[in-house]
Amino acid sequence: MRNSMKVAKWEIKRNMKNKTYLIGLFLTPIFIVGFMFLGSIFGNDSDEANSEAMDIFIHDQLNVYSSIEEAASGFNWNIHQTDIREEDVAGELESSENTAYLFLTNEALKNGIIPVYTSEETVPFFFDQLQVLKNTIKAHQMEQLGLSSEQLAVISSNITFEKFTAQQTSESEQADIEPNISLNKIIPGAFAGFIFLSIVFTGMAIFQSASQEKKDKIAEIILSSITPTDLMQGKIIGYFVLGIIQTIVSIIVVLPVVAWRMDLPIWEHLFVPELLLFIFIAILGYLLFASIFVGIGATMSDISTAGNFQGLVMMLPFATFIFIGPVISDPSGMWAQIGSYIPFTSSGVLLLRLSILDSWPWVEIIISLAILIVSILLFMKLAGKIFKVGILMYGKNATPGEIWKWIRA
Repeated sequence: MRNSMKVAKWEIKRNMKNKTYLIGLFLTPIFIVGFMFLGSIFGNDSDEANSEAMDIFIHDQLNVYSSIEEAASGFNWNIHQTDIREEDVAGELESSENTAYLFLTNEALKNGIIPVYTSEETVPFFFDQLQVLKNTIKAHQMEQLGLSSEQLAVISSNITFEKFTAQQTSESEQADIEPNISLNKIIPGAFAGFIFLSIVFTGMAIFQSASQEKKDKIAEIILSSITPTDLMQGKIIGYFVLGIIQTIVSIIVVLPVVAWRMDLPIWEHLFVPELLLFIFIAILGYLLFASIFVGIGATMSDISTAGNFQGLVMMLPFATFIFIGPVISDPSGMWAQIGSYIPFTSSGVLLLRLSILDSWPWVEIIISLAILIVSILLFMKLAGKIFKVGILMYGKNATPGEIWKWIRA
């Protein structure tokens, strides 16, 4: 392991002095920020979407209407009072857009669940904006109640805004309500996805590193003092660190801009327990692809002459895109489950599914992680066999048949 760490340090130092890596290190976040601003300049549709107002109708039995107006002054809401009954909401919402009805009743306050009926089209993150009204309602509770133990229990109970569709008014229909996607999962999931892509894209440089050492005929010199396994592991560790460096620089530049542009409490929703699992999945994905890249990279005499087989291997990280549509449409469906169990797509599909699902399927998660870990161990072993022979082969790219012989040896 000591030799592997020496190789990792050598790879890190070599790349940190490489102008191409340094330019990409800083240009990547700058390009991301630049595209965000270009989208706001040339994309009028997004500006119009952000400028759309939300019509909020409040059935107020608690006499907190004026306090709600004050609390929601920072949002683009048109707030109105209404005496409409819950059973009549369906007709009002049938042809409405960006409209919501809140029923602030004594019964809702007692139960701790405030019904919110919305139209099919709503302003993004509306339910997250609703959370600012909790303090107003809590203040009303404290004003109306004394400080007896029973009343304090009521005050300390949670207030929840629960989404209802216009057609779902009975208890049986309410059981099928689609859960509201939480920023506590979306933001950490997107963060981990960014880490995953950054370290995987940086890990692709292992292709070039291994083939370049063969081309410059320095692999034999390196292997005279360390084993092929130490060299392979060192490269995987080194490029992992380089990917993390790229990620940290990009996050420092991009995350404050995203928080400002989208006006979201990113920091509040980012550092949650779910983030640890998301990052663990991202690291497992890198280890899988890195083991494949370092093994196949050793079979190429020159990256510019990579054959169809080597080129296909480089496309493996993008296999997840095949499942994006089915997963978004039905994150608990058959295709989402299949994508979670395929090693090459498991990391990306899991990150996407867990960002969307309100309730996590822990059995499926454990099975997916087990498959991923076993696959990493298997591909590490196979990559070691390929690397041991391929790194010393000069003059041509290895064929799939030759690689298969090395694996069986």
